Amino acid sequence: MTNHIVLFEPLFPANTGNIARTCAGTNTELHLIRPLGFSTDDKHMKRAGLDYWDKVKITYHDDLQDFVASVADISKLYLVSKFASRDYTDVDYTSAGDHYFLFGKETTGLPEQFMQRYPENAIRIPQNDDNIRALNLSNSAAIVIYEALRQQSFPGLARVHTYHFDKLK
Repeated sequence: MTNHIVLFEPLFPANTGNIARTCAGTNTELHLIRPLGFSTDDKHMKRAGLDYWDKVKITYHDDLQDFVASVADISKLYLVSKFASRDYTDVDYTSAGDHYFLFGKETTGLPEQFMQRYPENAIRIPQNDDNIRALNLSNSAAIVIYEALRQQSFPGLARVHTYHFDKLK
């Protein structure tokens, strides 16, 4: 079972860099759907990902249709959107196979027509819609991927870390 974070036409390099760092730390694959609002060699994106870029498996897709064609089981494609009616915590992410979490562009989200084609796949992070339009993209990606990992018992992730010279002992 592999988890995937998918970014539809991301605009801001810092968000993508932060998400790449989260992917490196969680063994999550990253998918970027073009066009991108930045160059992948952008210094801000590299800074946000720090020195973890070689630890992230990144796949580029020419457009949304190209990405969807690469997904073997559409029922495990989750459209993360404030317009969904089902909470992200109400989904069981423990079934075998790959799980894809698709996040929209920072300014406009996912295309409405695409959302209407897959309404049963849409999930939402609860928020106060009166106060904000949306949570930060990199925060949203971390919230959702860690719920999936929690349900999956954090496969391949360290649960405890100690230093050789632990100051607490």
